Amino acid sequence: MAIGEELRSRRFWRSLLAEAAATLIFVWLVLGASCPGGPGRVTAPPALQPALTAGLAAVGLAHCFGEVSGAQANPALTLAFLCTRKLDALRGAAYVLAQCLGAILASAAVYLALPAAAASHLVTRVSSEGHAGQALAMETFSTFQLVFTIFAVEDQRRRGAGEPGGLAIGFSVTAGALAAGTFSGGSMNPARSLGPAVLTGIWDHHWVYWIGPSLGAVLAGLSYEFLFASSASREKLVACLTCRDIDIVETASVSRSSLSTAPQDAARAKPPPKGEPR
Repeated sequence: MAIGEELRSRRFWRSLLAEAAATLIFVWLVLGASCPGGPGRVTAPPALQPALTAGLAAVGLAHCFGEVSGAQANPALTLAFLCTRKLDALRGAAYVLAQCLGAILASAAVYLALPAAAASHLVTRVSSEGHAGQALAMETFSTFQLVFTIFAVEDQRRRGAGEPGGLAIGFSVTAGALAAGTFSGGSMNPARSLGPAVLTGIWDHHWVYWIGPSLGAVLAGLSYEFLFASSASREKLVACLTCRDIDIVETASVSRSSLSTAPQDAARAKPPPKGEPR
């Protein structure tokens, strides 16, 4: 579809609104769960509280906006879809802008409701007992496992497998947040870190929360698509590198796979000869 035609389509703007709304809701819930727990208190709540909130929010948003825009709500995930050519450049750039806008609006709402002394708890920071390298590694690995799970769920959904994929994604969000929380705050989402930084002006090691999640997401997307997906093949990788149509290669790969397994399925379904045990 041409850029002008895409910009005039209602579906395009509806998907942007969905991404902005999904990110706003997600960041607002996570920041709300990260706030000090009562009047006059300035200590952060236990790490489990925002981690569980993030996982539960991811499950709900997948059902609310999944059919509209995919409910990505994460610039790192959008970048992974862009690099695996599941998203075009225009829509990818527009999604990232919408996600960042939603995160800033959510952060502004929570920031205005908090006393100034407590607002700093909204910002994801590198642990004072560690260093930026450790935080970068944990953000990378935590985002890798999250995005790998999302690609696997999407692959199963495309093949018609009926597993509850939303729960798998929610568990993955919570697990990643808990694993990386001690080192980096467990962001796994550049927009979630951007919003509070814009409002508070605290930019310490902010680059960690863009490079780490983006690197982990892209590595997860590429490794799943070209190594572990049901349609993974050398032809698919070559098609991606040479900017050919991946959908055609995926269709051919799936067709060959179906043909190769058909005789085996038929043999298994064939009843045994009389006299042989069933």
